[in-house]
Amino acid sequence: MIRVLLVDDQPLMRRGFRALLEAEDDIEVVAEAGTGREGLDQAREHLPDIALIDIQMPEMDGIEATRHIAADPSLAGTHVVILTNYGLDEYVFHALKAGAAGFLVKDVEPEDFLHAVRVAARGDALLAPSITRRLIDRYVSQPPRRELSLADLTTREREAVVLVARGLSNDEIAASMVISPLTAKTHVNRAMTKLHARDRAQLVVIAYESGLVVPQTSERG
Repeated sequence: MIRVLLVDDQPLMRRGFRALLEAEDDIEVVAEAGTGREGLDQAREHLPDIALIDIQMPEMDGIEATRHIAADPSLAGTHVVILTNYGLDEYVFHALKAGAAGFLVKDVEPEDFLHAVRVAARGDALLAPSITRRLIDRYVSQPPRRELSLADLTTREREAVVLVARGLSNDEIAASMVISPLTAKTHVNRAMTKLHARDRAQLVVIAYESGLVVPQTSERG
């Protein structure tokens, strides 16, 4: 059973999401909150698998709430999915850096919304190609902004990280590297551990910030 926390300051929005989620046999809404601070308290109390968090809320916004969740060892099993009305904007980028596993625009189709919840529950990042392009655009004209030790990564782990940063799934990474999907997942997970990345979303950010992946002009779009 996937346990979900809903955090949104609009009761009608929460009600709609709850109805959609609770119609599924494998999903349970364990709590709701109307502010970021209340959402953080509810997360610590219920330890949900998924926290669906709106960006703009009173008391504490979604990015700050995400940052607190990502920093709390007791919430290591909680994956944050940001809800936004605004599409691909700076909020999304900062949310990913704060520790979000991905994002959803609120007008997403119901089947895509449910699929996203299940994807996030598996620990996979919700990084659409458009988000990957957004990250690329941000770094095309910027040098790496922080030093990260990549020396502990094996050659295959580095290759896997580069492919994650290009937006490939584990199956696509496996095909590209001519290995099994399980081995691809192992390479990605080991790289995440070595680079202290909470999830694949942060691994993408690290790949660009460290200079491991250098965007090319032809990748933009």
